[in-house]
Amino acid sequence: MQMTSDSDKITRDYFDSLLLETRYVDSAVPSTGFTLFGETFDTPIMTAALSHLGNTAADGMVTYARAAALCHAVHWVGMGDESELESILATGARTVKIIKPHADNAVVFQKIAHAVKAGCFAVGMDVDHSFNSNGGYDSVFGLPMKAKSTEELAEFVAAAGIPFIAKGILSARDAEKCLKAGCAALVVSHHHGMMQYSVPPLMVLPDILSATGGSVPVFVDCGIESGMDAYKCLALGATAVSVGRHLMPLLRKGPEAVAARMSEMTSELAGVMARTGVRSLAEMDPSVIHRRAF
Repeated sequence: MQMTSDSDKITRDYFDSLLLETRYVDSAVPSTGFTLFGETFDTPIMTAALSHLGNTAADGMVTYARAAALCHAVHWVGMGDESELESILATGARTVKIIKPHADNAVVFQKIAHAVKAGCFAVGMDVDHSFNSNGGYDSVFGLPMKAKSTEELAEFVAAAGIPFIAKGILSARDAEKCLKAGCAALVVSHHHGMMQYSVPPLMVLPDILSATGGSVPVFVDCGIESGMDAYKCLALGATAVSVGRHLMPLLRKGPEAVAARMSEMTSELAGVMARTGVRSLAEMDPSVIHRRAF
């Protein structure tokens, strides 16, 4: 196989290298019900923490949230101003707000406080948006970023008072540090190939799960395009998955079109669960997975 530096292509190839055995005896029609932080949802297929969707569709961020609400799915949101977040929450979507690692921690604390007051049921930070490709600190839309220490993360956790999630985890080492800081969940992600040759999230997921020992939910992001992709993540131990770029082209057609695809993906997931003897998400079993060599 020809090598590529494209982390998204590497991730897609890894997904496609995972094969499934079937298990029909004693199987039954499955449930895709999912519980997170004490709240119940219809599907473990969540939206991803996207930002600035106005160029994709008019009022794209709110459209995206309405789709999640229609599916009774967890909704994630990235950058945006306070009024946009309030409009998103007004859709009824149960929302996780992801905050950038702003260089000024006062900005982070302010955004956490607003997200909590506005009604988000969890907040977090995409810790992988700290550096640019030249080794300096990143700047996002002119806003300076900075890597955060374990101690700073612990301060954000304490300030939130609701579950705080670390996004952009791609090593057991970072997972352990985020747990030490008190993070309530982790998102395994390479942020759409932010770095070349990034390890595929599913390749490193077992190491991260070993490091966490089942103490917190672990989600998978990046490259998920079907219920089959979602199944592979869940079978390997993920609690739930996020889907972003796959849904973006549908935003112009309205929330119903996005919701329809999310529901279709959930049905695809249920179809694979039925054929592999999995009656609920609690019965997911990694031994059903076999890996084909590249």
